[in-house]
Amino acid sequence: MASLANAKEMGVKERGAPKPKRSGSRARRRENLYGYLFLTPWLLGFFGLFVGPGLVSLYLSLTKYDVLSPPEFIGVANYVKMFTDDDLFWPSLWRTFYFAGLGVPLGVLGSMFLAILLNMKLRGVGFYRTLYFMPSLVPLVASVVLWKWLLNTDFGLVNQALRELGMDNPPGWFSDRRWAIPSLISLRLWAGIGGTQMIIFLAGLQGIPDSLYDAAAIDGANAWQRVRHVTIPLLTPTIFFNTVLGIIGALQTFAAAFVATEGGPGFATWFFSLHIWKHAFDYWNMGYAASLAWFFAVIIIVLTIFQMQLSKRWVFYYGE
Repeated sequence: MASLANAKEMGVKERGAPKPKRSGSRARRRENLYGYLFLTPWLLGFFGLFVGPGLVSLYLSLTKYDVLSPPEFIGVANYVKMFTDDDLFWPSLWRTFYFAGLGVPLGVLGSMFLAILLNMKLRGVGFYRTLYFMPSLVPLVASVVLWKWLLNTDFGLVNQALRELGMDNPPGWFSDRRWAIPSLISLRLWAGIGGTQMIIFLAGLQGIPDSLYDAAAIDGANAWQRVRHVTIPLLTPTIFFNTVLGIIGALQTFAAAFVATEGGPGFATWFFSLHIWKHAFDYWNMGYAASLAWFFAVIIIVLTIFQMQLSKRWVFYYGE
């Protein structure tokens, strides 16, 4: 009887005892709240400066809009005009892909081999890294002005040097339709090879284990064979990353062509982004410019997805 009474008393105490507080769940909710608060500025910028204007431009691409009068809905007429009644549409698209197709591979390969050279453990390598990185710090407009002076047909240092070497008729560079795009590519390579891409390649090289080089050396591999069979395969993720960003940046090129030639000579550097800008801010045809921009955005997205699918065949991830 006593044990039964004690059991009943204990049961009453247990039932009447307060439940422990769930401090862990409360702390988790507080952390989630702080996380959302810290995300708020980015979310406001994303929806206010990207999604919102993007949706507005999508609507404007279906209208006739000159800023001064209200938009007039015309359906897909802008897109029909784009493909059938715009003499500069296809040529500007071709020039853009020509510029990217020639400049991006040269830039990626140049940055990669420069990074390989600057990754060697030599005296003063930090000085050389800084020296090659400095051109990327020069403002783009200043770089264009400098490059136009160097490549000037009459008194540029490059043509003077070519004349001293015996060339009677050196290239016209920015003033020649055949050499205008190569001139812009040379400017891009000068400013970009030692810039961000090189830094990314250096970071990728730092992640390659030294043990792999030691094993290759033990197997009798020389310096070039170590680069070919160890460095380059393990750098393929970095090559892929720089290639994707390089193509996106090259396709959107605008400022260099605008400052150097304004699309000339003879529309030789009339890139697609410049075509969009002219219709938007010179001709005040905002609706048509929005349709051009959306078409170009779709091209870049599709091209990026294609590169990501193609990368599965040649990109090697160490440790997987």
